[in-house]
Amino acid sequence: MDPNTIVRSVESLAAVFSVLIGASFAALAQARVVCTTMETMGRQPEISSELRFTMIIGLAMIESLAIYCLLISLIILLLKWQ
Repeated sequence: MDPNTIVRSVESLAAVFSVLIGASFAALAQARVVCTTMETMGRQPEISSELRFTMIIGLAMIESLAIYCLLISLIILLLKWQ
């Protein structure tokens, strides 16, 4: 096998694993945040509007992790074309 082929394959796998791991952890974190918020809203309904706002901000921060992983993988894949 050509060494360049091996390097390209490893780069592609790195891009795939970057998105896989980042999206998996982001999904797990979002599920945990929503679950905890719903439990707290059930126990204390009077602060549900404050919790909802804080939850949405937290979910946006968590989602940025998945977007950053996607960006890194796209950079890895696009650099191999040069």
